[in-house]
Amino acid sequence: MRRSYFRLVFFLLSLGLAWNIYGACRELYNVAWGTGAWLGEFSLTWFILFFAFVAFCLVLFLGVSAALWKPNFFAPFSEKFILLRNKIGIARWLAALLIFIFPVYFLQYTSGGVIFQGTYMRSLIWVVVTLFFASVITKDNFIIGWKEFLSALLLVSSEFIIAVEFVDVNNYPFSLGWSEGNRLWDYSALFGRSLYLYPADKEIPVLLDFGRQFVGGLPFLFPNITLGVERFWVALTFILPYLALGLAAFRASAKDKTQWLLATLWVFLFLKQGPIHPPLVLSAALVALAWRAPLWFAIPLVMGAGYFAENSRATWIFAPAIWIVMLEFVGAYFSEQKKIRTIWTRSITLGIAGIFGGFLFPMFIRPALLALFQSGAAAAAAAPVNAASSFSMLDMIVALMTTQPLLWYRLLPNSTYKNGILIALVIATTPLIAILLRLLIKKVWQITRLQKLALLLPLIIFLAIGLIASAKIGGGGDLHNMDMFLISLTFTAALAWYNGGREWILNGGAIPTAFKIIIALFLIIPALSSLREMYPYNLGEEAPRLVKLADAPDEKSLGMLPTRQTVDDALQTIQDEVALAQQKGDVLFLDQRQLLTFGYIKNVPLVAEYEKKFLMNEALSSNAAYFAPFYKDLAAQRFTLIVSEPLRQNNQSGDFQFGEENNAWVKWVSTPILCYYEEITTLKEVGVQLLAPIANPTDCSSQIPQGILP
Repeated sequence: MRRSYFRLVFFLLSLGLAWNIYGACRELYNVAWGTGAWLGEFSLTWFILFFAFVAFCLVLFLGVSAALWKPNFFAPFSEKFILLRNKIGIARWLAALLIFIFPVYFLQYTSGGVIFQGTYMRSLIWVVVTLFFASVITKDNFIIGWKEFLSALLLVSSEFIIAVEFVDVNNYPFSLGWSEGNRLWDYSALFGRSLYLYPADKEIPVLLDFGRQFVGGLPFLFPNITLGVERFWVALTFILPYLALGLAAFRASAKDKTQWLLATLWVFLFLKQGPIHPPLVLSAALVALAWRAPLWFAIPLVMGAGYFAENSRATWIFAPAIWIVMLEFVGAYFSEQKKIRTIWTRSITLGIAGIFGGFLFPMFIRPALLALFQSGAAAAAAAPVNAASSFSMLDMIVALMTTQPLLWYRLLPNSTYKNGILIALVIATTPLIAILLRLLIKKVWQITRLQKLALLLPLIIFLAIGLIASAKIGGGGDLHNMDMFLISLTFTAALAWYNGGREWILNGGAIPTAFKIIIALFLIIPALSSLREMYPYNLGEEAPRLVKLADAPDEKSLGMLPTRQTVDDALQTIQDEVALAQQKGDVLFLDQRQLLTFGYIKNVPLVAEYEKKFLMNEALSSNAAYFAPFYKDLAAQRFTLIVSEPLRQNNQSGDFQFGEENNAWVKWVSTPILCYYEEITTLKEVGVQLLAPIANPTDCSSQIPQGILP
C-alpha cells in the first residue's frame, strides 16, 4: 500500500514537471518562430537557443525522473555532484548567489521579462532556480536536504515578492495607477505642506488616516526629495514592517539565526497575500514585542499599538487588544497550576491596555502630535476635543461599514477579482490551516479547550469583519480587507511553532509525503502573483523591437512607460496650459497632484478640496450634501482649468471590473464636470486630460444627480 502511494506521488510529480516543460517549450517556440528565415521561420540565433533549451529540458526531466524512480541508477551521478560541490569551496556560494539573483534580474530588468511572460516558462525558471539553489547550499551527503529545500523555496519566493515592490520605483512624473500619484500627494501633506502655496492657518484635507500618512510621509522631513525616492520609500514600507513583525513574533528563535530569518521571511511571504497596510502590520509588531515581555515594557507597547491602529483606521481599534490576549492566553502553559492566576491577570491587564490605547489615549496624545506636525489652526480642526468623540468610535465604525452598498457577489468569482474573495482566501490560507489542524489532531501542539476557544473566536470575528469590508463597493479587488484575519492566523502559526510545530516541520523524516507537498504549497502560493508581475516597464524605447518577439498586437499592449520624449512633451503641454489658466483664476488638480508635490508644476496655488479619491469615496456613498458645493463651483466655472484623468460618460454592467464604481463616478463626477467643462486636450500616453469652462453651457440641471441645483 505504501509503495503504491509513493508511486502515485512520483507519477504526479513527473507528470507535472513534464506538463510544465512542454508548456515552456511551446512558449519559447512561439517566440523563436517568426524571427527569421534561416530554417522555416527561425533565425539562426533563435534556432540554436530553442533547441538548446529543449535539450536542457530533456536532461532535466530525465534527471528528476531517475532520482524519483531509479535512485540506484542515479546514485553515481549524485555522488560525483556531491564530491564536486564539496571541493569547490567558496565558489559554491558565489554560484548560489548568481543562481539566486538570476530570475529577478532576467524577468524584471531585461527584455526577457517582456519576451517571456508565459506562466509555464516563468514557472520552469522558478523550479530550476530553486532546485539548483537548494542543491548548492546543501551540506550533507545527498543532493538536496529537506531543510535546504524549504530554505531555498522560501528565499526564492520572498525574493520575487520583494522584487515586485520595486517595479514602480522610478522618476516617471505621472501616476502609475488610478490613485498612485494622488496618494503620494496625501503622504506629503503632514510633513511637506511647505511645498504648496496654501494658507498656513488651514488644514490640507486628505483621504488618509494619521497613521498611514505618518508612515508614508516620513521622507518629506527632508528637503528636495525626488519622486523616485518617495516611491522607493513606499516600496520599503510594504517590506520592512512585515519583516519587523516576523522578527518580533519569532524572536524566541534568535539563538538559531537561520531559523529566525527564515521564520521572519515566512511572515512576510504569508501576509503579502493581502497585502496589508503597513500601519496595521506595525501595530501587530508592537503587540508581538509585548508578548512574553515584562509588564512594565509590555503595557506601553500594547497601548501604543492600540493608539497607532486607531489613528490609522477606525475598524482596527480592537485588534491589538484581541491579539495580545490571544497570544498571552494561548501561549501560556496551564499545566503549571501555580501560574494560572498570573496568566489570567496578565492577559486581562494587557487587553485593557490595548483598549485604553485605542479609546482613551488618543484624547491626550493626538492633540500634542498634531500641534507638533501641523499648524495650530489645523490641529484644532483635526483633534478631538472631548471624551465623547472617543466613545462615539463604535458609531463611526458602524457607519463606515454600512454607509456604502454591499456587493456580496464579489465574495465569489467575478470580473473585478477573478477568484473572488472566498476562493482567493481559501487558496491563501488552506495550506497553513491544514498544517495547524494536523498539529492539533496529532497532539503535536497541545492546548486546552479554553485556549482553542480563545483562538477560534478572534479568527471568526476578524473573518466576518473582513468579508463584510471586502463586499463593500470600492473593495473586493484583493484580500487587503482580510488584514486582521491574516495577521491572526500568523500569530496562530507562531503559537504552534513554539509548541511543537518547529520540530515537526524541520524533521523531514517524520512528515508524510502529502504534507511535504502541502508545506511546499505553503511557500509557493504567496509568490505566484509576484512571479507573473515581474516586468521591465522602463523599456519603452525598445518597444518596436519587442512587439514581434513578445507576439504582441502593438506597442501599447506591452504596457511600457512612455518614452522620455513623450513624457517631456506632455509635461510641457500641462505647464503651458496651467501657466495660462492661473492668470485668470483657480486651477484644480483633480488628479496628478504629485506634479505639484515634486515641482513639475511650480508656483500654482493649491486648491485642496475636490481631490479624486475624496470624490470617489463620496460618490460611492451617494453623498449629495458633499457634492452640492462642488456643483456650485462647476456652475460658476470657478476653475479656469481642471487637470484630470480622461473623463468618460459610459456606464458599465457588473460584468466589467469595478463596474459599480465606474457608474458612481460617471453619475456624480464625470457627467456634471463635462456639462460645464470641455476637453482642451487629452494626453492619452500619460493618462491626463485638461478641461476648460464651456463658453455657453447648456442647462445642466438634468445632469446633476438627485436634482441638486448649484
